Parts: sequence; structure tokens; C-alpha cells
Amino acid sequence: MNEPTLQPEDVAAAQATLERLRASLATLFVGQRGLVDGVLAAVVANGHVLVESLPGLGKTLLVKALARLLGLRANRIQFTPDLMPSDITGSHVFDLAERRFVFHPGPVFTQFLLADEFNRAPAKTHAALLEVMQERQVTLDGRHHALDLPFLVMATANPIENEGTYALPEAQLDRFLFKLVLAYPGELEEQQILTLHLAGTSPEQQLATLAPVTDAAGVLALQAMATRVAVEPTIVQYITALVRRTRSWPGLHLGASPRAGVSMLAAARAIALLRGRTFVVPDDVAEVALPALRHRVILSPEAEVEGRSADAILGEILKSVEVPRGV
Repeated sequence: MNEPTLQPEDVAAAQATLERLRASLATLFVGQRGLVDGVLAAVVANGHVLVESLPGLGKTLLVKALARLLGLRANRIQFTPDLMPSDITGSHVFDLAERRFVFHPGPVFTQFLLADEFNRAPAKTHAALLEVMQERQVTLDGRHHALDLPFLVMATANPIENEGTYALPEAQLDRFLFKLVLAYPGELEEQQILTLHLAGTSPEQQLATLAPVTDAAGVLALQAMATRVAVEPTIVQYITALVRRTRSWPGLHLGASPRAGVSMLAAARAIALLRGRTFVVPDDVAEVALPALRHRVILSPEAEVEGRSADAILGEILKSVEVPRGV
């Protein structure tokens, strides 16, 4: 059965909510408009985000602020080399009084999870999140424990050149809707950060003043609305062509999987909703292409030796695919 057509007034209300979220974040989180829009789009698309950056750029502050504004419960896990899977998911503990094993939920049982310095833990620890991120449940000893919805993960990773980091497995990377790269702020933005500290207002104090803009039900409504954004067949063909071209493009050893196309489609619908439209246009696809694909392709050894980047090669692919007209 076809879903009801998305009405302009519904989109206008959703856009107004998202603009309030963005405006509230701007009072606390200086600059980084691309990061803020990327995280908001991921929330609307019901996807997880991997943010690569150096420490000290405000990622933790962003997650705390956004969770508060969305009215969601938030937890943080600091990933370290000795972190065990049970430290994430929880475990069964024998209760002497009841003489039985009782499940003690881990920090993953929340709605907005910050996985800080995600690539400082080994692969066996990441594996604990595979089922959680895909199916929103934890399975232990044959029993399924469902998580409350919405459930979103924002993971931060240090550049792989940093000491003490592990390369993330392809299966884990594929669970993320976006990989966003956070750069240092501009000079004026950095001066603004220092000015705020001179004024004697700490980020924690400002965080306490934030009022929720929506709640869990509101987030689920936004996600449901995004699935009703119209997509023309030519847009589907455009996304398919982009994904398939990554599999044969010089400089790429491994191209994107079909899941990448699904992610691009969901993200493009979310961007359209953020922009106040009831339909997807090619610019929406182009906007999400790099963050949705850069972590799903692997450079060839020759490209690595030449110092080429995934973004540069994906940019070439974007230019090579004909853009649909009349959408």
C-alpha cells in the first residue's frame, strides 16, 4: 500500500523544527555548519555517523547538546584497547538472592550513543556494535534485548596515522550512514570560541540552558516523514550509476556495496527535508555522495603511493556521471 503523499505544510513544519535545532546548536557550537547539517541529516535518515578529527574540536559537546535538544537519553563510551564487548552490551550476573542470572544492560542501552575514539579499540570490541547498529538489539545467551527507538550512534575516530589507532573493519564502516571529516575552525570562528570563554560562560553552563526542541516521538515522526519524500526514477538511476562506477574506477581497489546506494537514497531524502522540499533533486545526491561513500571504498596501492585521497577520486566519479535533467 502506497504511503500518503507528503504535504508542503508537513515539510514546512519539519523544516522549522530542524532550523530551531540548528539555531540552538549555533549558540553553543561555533562554526562547523557542514558537521551540524550532516549530523542532523543522519538523525532524520535514521543513520549512524562516524566523525574523523583530532581531539579538542567539540565532538562530545555536539553530541551532548544535540541529545538534549532532541529530548533523547545519551550515553558515552570511551573506547580503549582493553575495552571488552560486555563493557558495551552488558552481561548476565548471578543474583545470589534470586539464585539466577540477571541481565545488566550496558551503556549501549540508550538513544544517542557517543562512541568516543572508536578506533582505539580492537576489532572484537567493534563487533559488539554490529548487531546493535544494524538491528537495534542485543543478543546474549540466545535472548534478544531490544533497544528503545530512536537509536543513533555518533562515533569519533582519530586519523589512522595517530599512534595507538586500529584500522576499522569494512563491515563496521559499512554500518555508518556518513563519515564526516571535521577540520580546524577558521580564524574568526576560533576567536569567537575564545571570546565566549573570556565572557566566563563555559560550554557546560550553556548546555544546561538548552531547552528541548522536540522529543523521541518527534524524532521518529521526522524519520517517518523522510521516507515519504518523493524520488523520481531518474534519481534512482543516478545513484545506481554513481555506486556502480566506484567498482571499476581506476585508483579504487574496492568499490561501494549496494548498501551504499540505500544509504545515499535515505540521506538524499533527509537533505531534501532539511531544505524544505517534498522531493529529491540531483543536488541532494551530490551533497551526500562524499560523506556516504568515502568510508565504503578502498584505494588501490598505486593510488595510496601517489598520495591520492578517496574524496578526490569520488569527485572525479561525480563529474563523470551525467546529472539527470528536469528533476
